[in-house]
Amino acid sequence: MSVNYGSKRLVVGAHYGVRDWIVQRATAVIMALFTLLLLARVLFTSGPLGYESWAAIFAPQWMKVVTFAVVIALIWHVWVGMRDIWMDYIKPVWLRLSLQVFTIVWLAGCAGWALQVLWSL
Repeated sequence: MSVNYGSKRLVVGAHYGVRDWIVQRATAVIMALFTLLLLARVLFTSGPLGYESWAAIFAPQWMKVVTFAVVIALIWHVWVGMRDIWMDYIKPVWLRLSLQVFTIVWLAGCAGWALQVLWSL
């Protein structure tokens, strides 16, 4: 007789619930801290906020690296959320996998575009 309760419980599945929960929270904290950093940079910028001011905020190399790290955190955050939505609500396997591949391609394109924008300033 198999026991399916307590410490002898038979656990099946992909086991990514806790890891994904932690990733969602960690990436959200990273994005929130970046938002506060950007807000502080904007508030302490003198003069009118135009293209030159925004370009000056993102001109230092450290700001480009931090911004790209936040873009990666955002992409990871989006991937975990979208993957969970596709897995929970799309039942036909071919459609679910197609949507997951489309999401990966779209997010990779977004990362490439962000890289291009940041280092073309």
